[in-house]
Amino acid sequence: MHEVQLLSVVFVRLHGSVRYRAVAERRAVWIVVVGLAHGTDVWLNNAQTLIQEGKATISTAICTRDDIMIYLIDKGLDESTSFKIMEAVRKGKVKKKGFEDGWEEAMREHQVPDWYIGSLAKIGYLFPKAHAVAYVMMAFRIAWFKVHEPLAFYSAYFYRRSQKDGFDAEMMTGGADAVRRKINELKKKPDVTAKEEDLMTTLEAVYEFNMRGFEFAPIDLYKSDAVKFVITDDGRLLPPFAQYYSGNIAYICQHGA
Repeated sequence: MHEVQLLSVVFVRLHGSVRYRAVAERRAVWIVVVGLAHGTDVWLNNAQTLIQEGKATISTAICTRDDIMIYLIDKGLDESTSFKIMEAVRKGKVKKKGFEDGWEEAMREHQVPDWYIGSLAKIGYLFPKAHAVAYVMMAFRIAWFKVHEPLAFYSAYFYRRSQKDGFDAEMMTGGADAVRRKINELKKKPDVTAKEEDLMTTLEAVYEFNMRGFEFAPIDLYKSDAVKFVITDDGRLLPPFAQYYSGNIAYICQHGA
């Protein structure tokens, strides 16, 4: 199956607890979602509400800073004014101090709808479209490896998670059932800490790793790398020595070869 088909549904965490679901029929939609996810006061109580009320769509809502200038120029405003409005909005100046004299009147004269002007006034920060495009391009490159070279993907991913103290080797190498139990345990907790939320992200990836038929090899004092996850000849991932050494030297002695 093509990697784009596998990535047809995107989940982006917004402010930790809210997930926005987007069907990526075109890469442009991915760019929009990245812009929404990285802006401040762009989605929650803004674009989200406008879309729910039917005033805007995912394609017409303000998602990146470039959207503003292009839209205003298309409406007939001069390029200089359009640029100045975009700059003030994306820096959060309009939200703090309001529009400069004449801006709101100029937009209304060119039939810019009230919902759009109101949306501009709520924005605290806007992501640039060029950065959003770069993120999407990188996401597709990573997706190719996840589909076609899965062990290389998981090796790199778990390495990065371990560098951020987000990989608990003793907890995560016990198999799919153990990982699922831990995930359910965390989900049932009424107050999940930031560290536990971060741990959940890794646990979900480990569960996916297991459900795709992959497993971790036992730690090996002679074959394990110091910090990297090594792909073994029999198609398993060998966790790094540091993951056990830093937490439980006795575990190495018990499980090591």
